[in-house]
Amino acid sequence: MPRLIRKLLPAALLALAILPQAASAATPPPARLLSRLALGGPGGWDYLAFDAPSRHLFVSRGDRVLVIDVDAGKQVGTIGGTAGVHGIALADDLHRGFISDGKSASVTVFDLASLKTVATIAGTGQNPDAILYDSASHHVLTFNGKSASASVIDPAKNAVIGSIALPGKPEFAVADGAGHVYVNIEDKSELAQLDAIHGKLLQVWPLAPCESPSGLALDNPHHRLFSVCDNRTMAVLDAVDGHHVADVPIGDGPDGVVFDPAEAMIYSANGESGTITAVHEDAPDHYRVTATIPTQASARTLALDPKLHRLYLSAARLGATRQANGRRTIEPDSFGVLTVGRP
Repeated sequence: MPRLIRKLLPAALLALAILPQAASAATPPPARLLSRLALGGPGGWDYLAFDAPSRHLFVSRGDRVLVIDVDAGKQVGTIGGTAGVHGIALADDLHRGFISDGKSASVTVFDLASLKTVATIAGTGQNPDAILYDSASHHVLTFNGKSASASVIDPAKNAVIGSIALPGKPEFAVADGAGHVYVNIEDKSELAQLDAIHGKLLQVWPLAPCESPSGLALDNPHHRLFSVCDNRTMAVLDAVDGHHVADVPIGDGPDGVVFDPAEAMIYSANGESGTITAVHEDAPDHYRVTATIPTQASARTLALDPKLHRLYLSAARLGATRQANGRRTIEPDSFGVLTVGRP
């Protein structure tokens, strides 16, 4: 054996031994379905929101919001009077939560500690759907599906103070904490960037080949946006200039996506497939599907518990027949919350 090869061989063998360990450390072990919390009751559902300080999970449920203590594994409250609820925004610095009431074009304001309603804000656009709190402007924004607009709310006044026209039907939205808000435009397959401080539209970026984007998540340090789309695709865009970074295959029927920054993982909830697609961010421009996690058909939205790195999803058993809107019927009292993670 040549002398050079003899000298290099030990180092090469050591590198080969280390590589699998490094790959294992970079990619977390796969998660799985851990539990189902039966909640029952009538009504549909949409978004969930997790409040890390209180360890409370807020679950939209038709005309009310269910409050779950995730550590105790039980329901600890109900916030009623929220007709057509879609989403819940949490403002821990204000000790307030905000609920988008789709059927009444209003927002219910509640106290995060007592869970009691403290105000109702009327006058949003029609069918407020997604809702978020922007910590930079201290504004709450609702994204109004039938008005193609975003309503700007001042929580100090509990009043709508402005409206931002959007290029189409908005879906989920995220904020970067510096005054920029991003929202998917479902019917145009676009992504809009807003200025939440001055209440105006800044940019509109194409998402093609993504079709009908719904859920949206943000890797803030690396300026990456993740839009999940109906054609089994997750589009990755740059949050600064909107350029297209990557397309990642996901499951069927996604409606929610979250990013876990501590583990560099993106999770897409696929309601038609009854799965979660787990994607690792190897680098800001490189993404890799690491697992397809079985959940339950209908589990299309989710929330992240950043402490335990667990996911919470709303779901119910689906019947064999379909409703007038084409959706399958729901078996009575089958609604619950799934927990996905590592034991």
